[in-house]
Amino acid sequence: MSGEPGHEPEMSHGVGPWPGEQPPDDPRFDPELLAEGDRRNVIDHYRYWTMEAIVADLDERRHGFHVAIENWQHDMNIGSIVRSANAFLAAEVHIIGKRRWNRRGAMVTDRYQHVRHHEDVAAFAVWAAGAGLPIVAIDNVEGSLPLPEAELPEKCVLLFGQEGPGLSTEALAAASASVEITQYGSTRSINASAAAAVVMYEWCRRWA
Repeated sequence: MSGEPGHEPEMSHGVGPWPGEQPPDDPRFDPELLAEGDRRNVIDHYRYWTMEAIVADLDERRHGFHVAIENWQHDMNIGSIVRSANAFLAAEVHIIGKRRWNRRGAMVTDRYQHVRHHEDVAAFAVWAAGAGLPIVAIDNVEGSLPLPEAELPEKCVLLFGQEGPGLSTEALAAASASVEITQYGSTRSINASAAAAVVMYEWCRRWA
């Protein structure tokens, strides 16, 4: 196809300008993207849509679970967790602790994902109680239930800790349940962003 006259070469990422003679008359579409092409990291359904239109459409379908991450040491995993939260259509992502976090791993998905900040665990727990959302801590600590056996409520907050130290004592105390991912090798823990993806997938398997 790429060698034939009148055909654009295949794109390795995204799409080129709108191929038809007349662009669609739809307010969801961005005139600049229609004219220049859409190289964003979005699924084909959202090609040429404005960011605002995509967020509005996602808001109509978001799932009942939230994701929260403690951020006391500028954890590099937070961006990847935000990206997974977008992929699994979490209602919101909550950053507890330091306001600043490394957005590089999010691959711009934070523009489509609602992110809320809480100064500390106490403020986060007050918010969760007011929203009527139980907090489910994800950590391999004593008393945690294996994920396949654990209850993941349809509406809840999945709380993840820092890479290495895991969840703080305050965070574990604020949770109504503690869940662990069963492991079979020698390492004590798995990567925080990988753990978050596993648990979000399991929630979706049960409820989505």
